Amino acid sequence: MRIETERLILKPVSVQMNETALKQGYNSGSHIDLYLGELEKDQSQQNWGPWFVMLKENDQIIGDIGFKGRPAEDRMAEIGYGFVEEHRNQGFATESARALIDWAFKTNEVQFLVAETANNNLASIRVLEKLGMERIYEANGMIYWQLLKEGIHKGLIIQDDQVVEKEL
Repeated sequence: MRIETERLILKPVSVQMNETALKQGYNSGSHIDLYLGELEKDQSQQNWGPWFVMLKENDQIIGDIGFKGRPAEDRMAEIGYGFVEEHRNQGFATESARALIDWAFKTNEVQFLVAETANNNLASIRVLEKLGMERIYEANGMIYWQLLKEGIHKGLIIQDDQVVEKEL
């Protein structure tokens, strides 16, 4: 499985891909190890964890993006991403996120996506805004976002200082 964009290739994390990342000196972080452990126990997690983001021109891994698990019963999934510093602010996060979001919505397993970012992470805020995500809540230095699949009218709202799911 792979997703291609104009400049990037996205591949789901696997043991083999993680070995490639380590050989390239990419610091994949504990979330990759945690996902690989979960995947070993439950193959249905395949594609619903992190994906490596590689430059098309040379297969260099420049970041990872993905979901924090399979979609929930309400068909909601959470997306997150991180990129090597020298590859930030070049549109790679937006380009890869847009491609992964399109893939997720086409699976029909996802009707809406959520994300969170620190309220002082201006670059990430710009990415989420470019993706068309809507701010739904802000608390404790974090901003929470959602993006509804086209034609879906059920999402998250704030009601009595609580985040609740509701027909929109």
